[in-house]
Amino acid sequence: MLQEEIRRRNLGTLLRHVHLDGSVSRAALAERMGLNRSTIMALTSELTAAGLVREEAPTDTGRTGRPSLVVRPETAGVYVLAFDVAVDWVTAARVGLGGVLLDRRWASRPRAGADLDRVVDVLAGFGRQLLDAAPPEAVCVGLGASYCGMIRPGDGMVRFGPDLGWVDQAFGAELGRRLGLPRPVPVGNEAHLGAVAEQRRGAGVGFQNMIYLHGDVGVGGGIIVGGRLLDGDGGYACELGHMVVNPHHGRPCGCGSHGCLEAEVGERALLDAAGRPADLFGRAALRDVVTDAGRGDPAAREALRRIGDWLGVGVANLINLFNPGIVIFGGMLRDVYSGAADPVRARIAANVLPVARERVRLRTSALGDDATLVGAAELGFTELLADPLGGAVPALPPRW
Repeated sequence: MLQEEIRRRNLGTLLRHVHLDGSVSRAALAERMGLNRSTIMALTSELTAAGLVREEAPTDTGRTGRPSLVVRPETAGVYVLAFDVAVDWVTAARVGLGGVLLDRRWASRPRAGADLDRVVDVLAGFGRQLLDAAPPEAVCVGLGASYCGMIRPGDGMVRFGPDLGWVDQAFGAELGRRLGLPRPVPVGNEAHLGAVAEQRRGAGVGFQNMIYLHGDVGVGGGIIVGGRLLDGDGGYACELGHMVVNPHHGRPCGCGSHGCLEAEVGERALLDAAGRPADLFGRAALRDVVTDAGRGDPAAREALRRIGDWLGVGVANLINLFNPGIVIFGGMLRDVYSGAADPVRARIAANVLPVARERVRLRTSALGDDATLVGAAELGFTELLADPLGGAVPALPPRW
């Protein structure tokens, strides 16, 4: 039993390397995993026979002697369905092993209150379309979903989604039922999944300690400590948007408090500060403020200075607390940070301990608006990577 457990773990580790890197030579795998080449050859042979990887001769080695074969994921033949629910849109995609987006569907989401039935109906329809469009021989090995709210681990219950009033909505269970599954679809908080995606495939690659701040209408966060997501006792950790930064005269927040980070730097805060009408909202309106500031508009520039100052207060606190190697701004905060980097950096210079700030980097998301979708796909690959030959997949038939 011990040897079988070691073999299972080695198969999963090897497949994870290939999944994250796209292609890895046998020699590199042997070095990374501390195994001899004959063991690596046996493991890759099993994964090849299962249709998960393929081996090819390298195209350009630049070395003399016999080149080491390169192991690549079977991206076109092995995939997951990933779903992403933001405040203003919903997305579904077929994502191949190796993290490649193969196909996607998108629809706008009206801001019309609790809309579980509509969201699930649209996503289930997208799921069927994506399965029907996949090659007949391709296999779906999992599903994963991202939602902009606090998610109960295990069953995908949205405990609290303040922007559209979702409270105790059975999102994972209902999506699974509409897709004809015997269990809920795994669901994660969008900022948590965005952090995982950026650490594995984006601006955070190579960093074991990082903070990801995700802006939608409000602000969410994900913190990676020692290479692992900080999830808390109940799975609700890293609600960075509800860190109080302005307790005395703060703006009201959708959570019921005042002066939360998202209340001071979120969508409405920026638009109000720039003097935009109360009925104006959305990503395009935010980008207009940033564009106008770049053209010298005084109101827009002052709005970004004010928002950047509060954002800097929040980031300074986080750097002092967690000593990250990198802070990544995602979602609408990518646009905000592009116009507010100076006040953010000024706050860090003024309020962060010198030894904590001397190495930290500030970056915008490399995955852009796909970060949360890519994170949902990583959630879908979890079972396969844990036990590639364990029989837990496929999660769906190749056709309905």
